[in-house]
Amino acid sequence: MDTKGFIDLEDRHGAHNYHPLDVVIHRAEGVWVYDVDGKKYLDCLAAYSAVNQGHCHPRIVAALQQQASTLALTSRAFRNDRLGPYCAMLSDLTGMDRVLPMNTGAEAVETAIKAARKWGYTVKGIEKDTAEIIVFDQNFHGRTTTIVGFSTDPQSRDGFGPFTPGFRVVKYNDLSAVREAMNDRTCAVIIEPIQGEGGIIIPDEGYLRDVWDLCRERNVLFIADEIQSGLGRTGKMFCYQWDGIEPDGVIIGKALSGGMYPVSAFVAREEVMNVFTPGDHGSTYGGNPLACAVAIEALAVLTEDKLVERSAELGPYFLERLRSIRSDRVKEVRGKGLWIAVVLDRAARTDCEALKERGMLCKETHENIIRIAPPLVITREEVDWAAEQLRSVLETPADDNV
Repeated sequence: MDTKGFIDLEDRHGAHNYHPLDVVIHRAEGVWVYDVDGKKYLDCLAAYSAVNQGHCHPRIVAALQQQASTLALTSRAFRNDRLGPYCAMLSDLTGMDRVLPMNTGAEAVETAIKAARKWGYTVKGIEKDTAEIIVFDQNFHGRTTTIVGFSTDPQSRDGFGPFTPGFRVVKYNDLSAVREAMNDRTCAVIIEPIQGEGGIIIPDEGYLRDVWDLCRERNVLFIADEIQSGLGRTGKMFCYQWDGIEPDGVIIGKALSGGMYPVSAFVAREEVMNVFTPGDHGSTYGGNPLACAVAIEALAVLTEDKLVERSAELGPYFLERLRSIRSDRVKEVRGKGLWIAVVLDRAARTDCEALKERGMLCKETHENIIRIAPPLVITREEVDWAAEQLRSVLETPADDNV
């Protein structure tokens, strides 16, 4: 079947809840993917940062195959020999005391919300069922009904109410807004150190530390959502490390498995995680041995292959190359590590389609932003090639890309 056949089949039988580029990928390796017609593309989305280690990394594939043929699932009714080593490795990596394993990013966010609320009642002493969590405009933490209830994206909310109360939405990168929203009922602040879906929104230097200091002053938990920004994407293992702070909890997902399997986790200090007792929370698949084996190898690849360092080195270089593009359509180029936004004065979809035709896959966000986030295994030569494709498309008159 050719590209059109696969697209027609998906459109006929699949739910229309996405608007993908019309490329049908058949296989992938490293930073490159190949469609069903054999055309090669440089992946500059990395499955929304889930494949930081590159597509089908041979070590992670081998770990998955070996574990799948040994033991895949026990549920948490029994113990398995992969969960303990996984929790220990993730605890050491984050400096956190305890790990609660889940499957998807949204599940890990929901876990953090439950932990924060119960901590508020049992430790801080907030009156029952009145706890508040501070979140931020333009946030993206997932798609569950609770999470979209505190989104400021109208499409994410429309038709899905009524929503769960208990969230105060304030302006991102505005310390005074956080200070004014805090009160005796505030149990936590949940924040993306850089807002990915919002368009790679990078706060002012020192902002995260100021929010963290305020949380410590007011006995409020500081919880960092590092699902997209973590595990090397910004040139540090975790983005919050740029500010030298120590969160009370961290939400992790996506690249935790190198794109091989759904794996996520909420990691936190002892005082926060100890609010959970048996029966409070759980997941049949959370912490399954297959997930743990894959995550252990994915984390080992990140550290042993020095992919965090590669992001720190090539990110500024890529940013410099893109800032040299001369086009009236480009309003701003911003980024941190290998996470870059090219902000246009018009919808970016046409330019993403033009890049696809040149063998480079990107995706627009917030209509007018091209998001650049390749697997961290990308080389300097591949960065140069990608920068030239963007230059060619963006320096071409807009109408010629239609």
